[in-house]
Amino acid sequence: MTERHMTISEMCELFDVTPRTLRYYEAKELLFPLRVGQKRLFTRRDRARLTLILRAKRYGFALEDIRQWLDLYDPADQGQRQLRAGRDMARERLAELVKEHEALTETIAELKAELELADKKLAATDQILRVGCRL
Repeated sequence: MTERHMTISEMCELFDVTPRTLRYYEAKELLFPLRVGQKRLFTRRDRARLTLILRAKRYGFALEDIRQWLDLYDPADQGQRQLRAGRDMARERLAELVKEHEALTETIAELKAELELADKKLAATDQILRVGCRL
């Protein structure tokens, strides 16, 4: 059975990305479509890599880090080296995200307190103006 190759437009539709994105990932050596004249044909391997690239981007990894991680894949070790490196990268990123989340939670609480204070001050000022208008 022959592998089903996908065109750039099929890849764009399947992954909801632009042709420019796919060409950029190719230029950054993240994807390696077959070239038939001017046509790019993406293999099952490209589709698997793009799935991983998009997931890693969503988690906040840099493209160069993603490229290096993808390049670790070795079928001889059944991808164990890549899996270990990915696990280590994910642990580090998770720690960063937890810190960012904590800082954001603190900032949100501070901003809510500031808004409550502003609302109280405005309500007090409104009350004074209403009483002053009645006099």
